[in-house]
Formats: sequence, structure tokens, C-alpha cells
Amino acid sequence: MKIRGERECKECGTRWSYYETGSVGCPACGSLRSVGIDDRTEHTDLQVEFDLTPVRNGIDDVPTDDLAERAREVCRDYVRRRGFVNAGDLRDLDDTYLAASELLHVADVVARDIRLEEREELYFLSLLRDADDGERPPHEEVPATIRGPRGLAYANAVSEYRRDVRTWAADRSLTTAERGALETLGEHAKRIRMLDGDVDPRVAERLVETTRDLANGLRGDELAFAQAQDRLDDLEFSHVE
Repeated sequence: MKIRGERECKECGTRWSYYETGSVGCPACGSLRSVGIDDRTEHTDLQVEFDLTPVRNGIDDVPTDDLAERAREVCRDYVRRRGFVNAGDLRDLDDTYLAASELLHVADVVARDIRLEEREELYFLSLLRDADDGERPPHEEVPATIRGPRGLAYANAVSEYRRDVRTWAADRSLTTAERGALETLGEHAKRIRMLDGDVDPRVAERLVETTRDLANGLRGDELAFAQAQDRLDDLEFSHVE
């Protein structure tokens, strides 16, 4: 959406940035009566807290499936409200968003699986411990039964990120090569989603790396764009082991 991020309160005259507070309410008096004093700017990135501490506090007292339910709700709310365009600038596909997306999908499996193996439970607890710090286990630690949720989480994250890239790029003149790369990225993400994420975790990781290179390329880094094109070509042969 395009909003006027610099606001001025009609009641007390205070000026503030919506991009910093995420609220149209005046930080000085609380009034909702304000006017925008700048040009409308693309903005999708809301100010969202991601804190799993209340969920972690129940580890010793709550069954694992209940923990997973609670974690899933926190992650779902965070992912739903996040975006990647801030005051007209394209942000990165960050590790915190990826970790939250993965925990959302893993928690869904844990909450429903009545025959949870120890390795799966430990992997879930590892994510629960570190996801809100942007930490996620390396691909070699992903249990075979979890690689689907991880792959699906990353493919969904890339799809959401790509949607915001297209929003950000709407007022810009992308080259034919840039538009083609963005389209190919979407095709790779869609293919992994059609497989329910069941690909080698290294493939899911490459999809993320490609997305980040492409974003840097679209922001003007020619070397990153060339690397993104190479990665896109490599992904063509990586979806099936």
C-alpha cells in the first residue's frame, strides 16, 4: 500500500514517522486525527514483535503438542503481518522471517503427530529456542521427516517476498532480464510448493540464497544479479534428487 509516512497531529502538532512507529496514533497525545505531510510511499513492512519467550516458559509444564500449538499461533501472526517494503525501500528476506516461517510449519506437524520421534521433537525445540533471534538449524541437521515443512516454509517465504518485490518494482523500469529472473524465481518456488516442500534441504537453502542475490541485483548490484542468474540455472536441475 502507498501511505504518507510522515504524519502531523491535528490536535497537538507533533510530527512523527509512521514507518518507525507503525501507528497513525500520535505518540504524544494519542489522537488519531493526523495528516500526511509527504508524498505517498510504498510500505508493507509493519512494526511487528516476534517474541517466543511466553511459549518457551511453558516447556517444563506443557506437553509438546500444546507448545507447538502456541508457537504456531505466534508465528502465524508474525508472518501474516510482516512485509518487505519499508518507506519505499526493499528490505532483505531476513533470517527471522525464515525462522518464523519454518517454526510455523514444523509446529503444525508436531501438533498433529501422535508418534513424534525424539529427533523431531529436539529439532522443534531447537527452533523454538532460537527462532525469534533469527537463528535456524543448518540444512544438514534437518530430519528427513521435517524436510517437507522446511522446504515448504522457505518456498512460501520466497513467494511472499517476490510479491513485495513486484510491488516495489511497480514504479521502476526493470529490464527484460530482471523481469525474466523474477518470473523464474517464482516458478522455482511454485515447483517446490507443488512438491509440498519435499526437496533436499540444500535446494531450499539455495532458493533463499538466490532470492537474496536477485534482490541485491534489482537494487543495483550487477555482480549479485549475475550470480542470481547462475543460481537460477542451477536450481533447474536441483528439485529432484
